[in-house]
This record gives sequence, C-alpha cells and structure tokens, in this order.
Amino acid sequence: MPIITLDGPPLSLDKKRLLTNELTSLAARAYDLPESTIIIMLRENTPDQVAVGGILIADR
Repeated sequence: MPIITLDGPPLSLDKKRLLTNELTSLAARAYDLPESTIIIMLRENTPDQVAVGGILIADR
C-alpha cells in the first residue's frame, strides 16, 4: 500500500480534507489500487522550524 508523506506549512482542516482527498484519488488511479489502500501523512512545519539558505522562514 502506497504511503504519501507531505511536509509543508500548516493548513486549515478544510484544506487538509481537500488535499488528502485529491492526493488519494490521484495515487489510486496511478497505482490502479482502491482508494482505501492509500495512506497520506501530513507533517506541518511552522515558519520557525524551517530554514532556507540558513535563514529561518520566520525571519524572512
């Protein structure tokens, strides 16, 4: 069963529902598997936990 892990900024519950629904549908079609076999793990990172080029996003 495929596992999709997505790291990104925090999302509202409604946007999480939309995102996971769309990703599940796409992955199920790509793998030719039932949607019930697709696992999605969302990891939310706040701007003080992510740096680009040595600078925290919170400090940009």
